[in-house]
Amino acid sequence: MTVAHDIQSQGSSEVKICFFPPYFSQGSHRNLSLFRSGRMEVASRCYCHAHLSFLMKKNAAAPFPGSERRSKYSGQSVRAIPVRVLTVGKRRSQGVQLLVEEYKEKLKNYCSIEDVLIKSNPKNTGNVKAQIEAEDMLIMQQIKPGEWVVVLDEHGADIGSEQMADLVGDVGTTGSSRLVFCIGGPYGHGQQVRDRADVIIRLSSMVLNHQIALIVLLEQLYRAWTIIKGQKYHH
Repeated sequence: MTVAHDIQSQGSSEVKICFFPPYFSQGSHRNLSLFRSGRMEVASRCYCHAHLSFLMKKNAAAPFPGSERRSKYSGQSVRAIPVRVLTVGKRRSQGVQLLVEEYKEKLKNYCSIEDVLIKSNPKNTGNVKAQIEAEDMLIMQQIKPGEWVVVLDEHGADIGSEQMADLVGDVGTTGSSRLVFCIGGPYGHGQQVRDRADVIIRLSSMVLNHQIALIVLLEQLYRAWTIIKGQKYHH
């Protein structure tokens, strides 16, 4: 990242960025940095084999690297890493729970899947900071050493369905015991969870209700597995 920063500081109209994409397989964790509008924004931590170098206009939107390509795992044998989804929120509506159960049943054909609902605002406080910290602590209690953590956040990296398949396939090569997805409460995630994240992504640039986010995530995980298996679902 030093080379990229030096080029930018000299006022170049283009910035050459060399970084490790957040779909990795082995190696130590690093910061994925995006350069936009003349400043560096840390988007996530990640594991990886190889770096990617590309040119990006300083004031242009930064698409996720490889966001238009086909998954490298399509039609290949991939380790069925267990998945756990941690969602902060209130009791779900009957309709939402039916959809959740439907996709969990579909996913069980590919991997074990666990869905954990964490109570929103456990201390029933009117202080937003205190609520975020309390929810943050409850999420951290659910995450174990050796698990690979994906935090969902509206400011995270944009990815497509093919790259979700890459994520699932790549995590299977890391030796991690489980793939954990974290969906925050109404005010988002606390600092502990963000620091623990191996990657931060977003399902949409719009803010999603936690129940909707859960359904979208489960459907995308199911879609990812059909991509990996080369099945006729994703077009």
